[in-house]
Amino acid sequence: MYLCHNGVVRATARDGAVVTGMDLSYDAGRLREVLAEVAARPGIVATRAWVNEGRLVVGDDIMYALVAGDIRENVFPGLQELVRLIKTEVVSESETF
Repeated sequence: MYLCHNGVVRATARDGAVVTGMDLSYDAGRLREVLAEVAARPGIVATRAWVNEGRLVVGDDIMYALVAGDIRENVFPGLQELVRLIKTEVVSESETF
């Protein structure tokens, strides 16, 4: 089973404010570590991710994340954890209004 996530720059912030874009950077070393951490989970056979960087506008891709594994009960939580770790530990983003 393969699951993927495509994060994009949204037109509104979580609080409803209008967003014109964002500045994004990421830690490539931490991304490698996070991919390895999730790949080590039971039932996960592969992880991949690409993270954009620089000044992004609404609709631009922020990231692609992929998790491959044996069954849904392993792969869905694996993808959820991968996206959470990328958002909280790998990327640094600043929305522009």
